[in-house]
Amino acid sequence: MGRRLFVGNLSYETTEMSLRELFGQAGSVAEAKIVLDRETGRPRGFGFVEMSSDGEARTAIDQFNTRELDGRAISVSEAQERSGGGRPAAGGRGSAGGGGRW
Repeated sequence: MGRRLFVGNLSYETTEMSLRELFGQAGSVAEAKIVLDRETGRPRGFGFVEMSSDGEARTAIDQFNTRELDGRAISVSEAQERSGGGRPAAGGRGSAGGGGRW
């Protein structure tokens, strides 16, 4: 079990602060990140939360998977490691790296 969680089906109104507050009910949140569209800067409807321990991550999955947040039933699961063969970026240059973990 990893500490990093994928959170899907987020409302476009959900903020990183509201994710941090919700997941803080399950333990200590190391980081909360909502993924934004590179071109528009608008949320893409999913994000990641990193909990401080594996046990807290499991608790968060159990408590918050299918729970309503900002009018949407969110999905929470263990984040999967990125594989290198994603979709090509605009212009066909392959994966545009950001260098970040997410």
